[in-house]
Amino acid sequence: MGRFVQVATVTEIPAGERKLVWVDEEPAVLFNVGGEFFCLADVCSHDGGPLGEGELFGHEIECPRHGALFDIRTGEAVTLPATAPTSVYRVRVEEDKILVAPA
Repeated sequence: MGRFVQVATVTEIPAGERKLVWVDEEPAVLFNVGGEFFCLADVCSHDGGPLGEGELFGHEIECPRHGALFDIRTGEAVTLPATAPTSVYRVRVEEDKILVAPA
């Protein structure tokens, strides 16, 4: 497993917001849902679209291209046309620092 790296601070991402970050030179999206932070690859497994630009429904993000839903906690594809998961990252909060690492 990879090591944790700081990608943001808690104060940068209010509840209900998100931020595009880079993890190991790959784009990822960091979400704050009710004070909990989740991070997944900014790539739809169906067509490579930018998931971070989609609408968030609770813990599910909708791909803006074709409407596939992904669970931001697990990366699981919840609806078609996506059938494969997208990558998720482990998230750790230390004081005001948000750190992520590959799962």
